[in-house]
Parts: sequence; C-alpha cells; structure tokens
Amino acid sequence: MQYRRLGKSGTFISSLSFGSWVTYSNQVDTKLSGKLMSMAYERGVNFFDNAEVYAQGESEVIMGKSLKNLSWDRDTYMVSSKVFWGGKLPTQRGLNRKHLIEACHNALRRLQVDYLDLYFCHRPDLDTPMEEIVTTMNHLMSQGKIFYWGTSEWSADQIMEAHAVAKDLRLIGPTMEQPQYNLFHREKMEKGYKRVFDTVGIGTTIWSPLASGILTGKYNNSIPSGSRMSLEDFSWLKDQLEGPDGQEKIKKAIELEKLAKDTGLSLTQLSLAWCLQNPNVSTVILGASKTNQLEENLSCLDCLDKMTPEVMQKIEEIVLNRPAPEKDWKA
Repeated sequence: MQYRRLGKSGTFISSLSFGSWVTYSNQVDTKLSGKLMSMAYERGVNFFDNAEVYAQGESEVIMGKSLKNLSWDRDTYMVSSKVFWGGKLPTQRGLNRKHLIEACHNALRRLQVDYLDLYFCHRPDLDTPMEEIVTTMNHLMSQGKIFYWGTSEWSADQIMEAHAVAKDLRLIGPTMEQPQYNLFHREKMEKGYKRVFDTVGIGTTIWSPLASGILTGKYNNSIPSGSRMSLEDFSWLKDQLEGPDGQEKIKKAIELEKLAKDTGLSLTQLSLAWCLQNPNVSTVILGASKTNQLEENLSCLDCLDKMTPEVMQKIEEIVLNRPAPEKDWKA
C-alpha cells in the first residue's frame, strides 16, 4: 500500500480507501461488511468513508457494527462522515450550525466512535454564510469531535472563499475535497482546482473512479442482472447509460478494455491505476459489494509499473478529453 499526505496536513492516508455508498445501497449486511472492511484493512487501507445520506443513515449503522466487531485499535484507521442531507425537514438539511453539529453527533452514535477523523460538507450550501460553516467546523474540532473538515463537490471559488474566511478569523479552513474523478470526468480535478492545489494545497478523496461501473466493462454488452444499474434505486444511472453520452462512454470503455488486455491488465485495474497517476489524488475510494470485486480493485496497486508513458498516451488517444490548459497570453 502507498500512503499519501492529505493536503498540507500531517496525516498520511492510504492511496486506496473503502467507501460505503455502493456497498450498503446494495443491502450488504453486517457480516459481509465486516469481511470487506477486513480485506481492505489487511491490505493496508486505513480510511473508511461514509455519509449521513447513504441508505438514510443505515450505512453508518452497519459500518459502526462492523467496526465494533472487528475491534481494531482506533489509532490504526480513519473514518469519515459527510453532512448535508440528513432528512426531509428544514432542520435536517444543509450546512447551518444546528445541522452540522447534530449530524456530527448522529454520525458518532451510528458509527460507534468517539470522533470523526474527516468530516465533509457534502455539497455547498448557498443559504448558509461561509463564516457560519467555518466557525462551526472549527468549534467541532476544538471539542475533539472531528480532526479535519473538508468539502465535497465544491467549486474552486467556494473552497478559496472558505480559506479566506478562515484566515481572516484565524481559524482552520478545509483540508480536503471529495470530488468525482475518473477517465470520463476530469475537468474539475485537472483544471478547475489547479489554483487550489497551487495555493492552499487541499488533499482529495476521489469518488466514482470506475464511473459507476462503466469502467469495469460489465456494461459493454448489456446491463447484467443484479448489477447496480439493474436496481430500482439506480434507475437514474441506467437512464444516463442508455442516452447518447452513456453510449459514447461504452464505446470508449470497449476500446480501453482492449488496451488494458494488451497491457496485461483488466479494465478495472487500468482505470484505478490511471487515477493514481495524478499526484493531487490523495486516495481513491473503492466501492464493492463482493469480495472478488474488492480483490480486483485492490490489485491495481500491483499494476502501477505497467502505466508507462506509452500506455498513458494511448489512453488519451481513446478518451480524447484531456482538459485544455489555460491560455498563456504572453506566448
């Protein structure tokens, strides 16, 4: 396992981590959850990601039971929660002080831990002043309930505003961001956040590295029974896959799979190893509901030496979506 520094903090996070969105949306029980988490932990994974909205809190309950059963020393792993969608009532949503604090307490109870290592603002809240968000997160840190706070799917301007407010108040700004990043979704990580990486230096815990399963190749011919897109809760993903943009991605996935095979890799291994080539990626969050899926995902670490400059160039020639650099007006 590789360990990478989380932004400018002193914490080192495993380059692969385990997330619960897919796992517990597929009705994984506590027994299988513990088995998957144990597999990841034994391979060096030290970060386990969660959120209040996953399965309406049940995801955190299952992970909490698994953590209790596994009885790992608390100083050997990190666990997170994300806050925004805690329920349907106005007091259960957003990033206002009331919900930030109560959601943290609820996450601690469900996960059966005394503190969260990482606590994310799951989306930006345009109705809550940035000063309220920054001061509340620092309040939770000063109480020892969270160690680092971060954002998810915030814009570069919003992250920079949070840091500016924190600096003005002599407080701590967000340490990490959790964006989507994969071979089909690159603009924000590779271009939009450049100023953020170059200045405040946030870490990233990227999600959907396999583009909702498209980059595993399992949807190249049809939607298999029992797969994520065959489930009623994921009908919106199925609609996207069957549209023109989704079909174009399938065509590219087929070409990428051919390249992966020629390289001695699976498409899954190629796609995950590609994400790890970006030095601004702190950790790639894996999602799996079966042990063989997780094993294949973890095996990408053994394939990094095959990601040569030639292979990386061939990938670019297939996907044809490298973000254009900012124009140098002096050139």
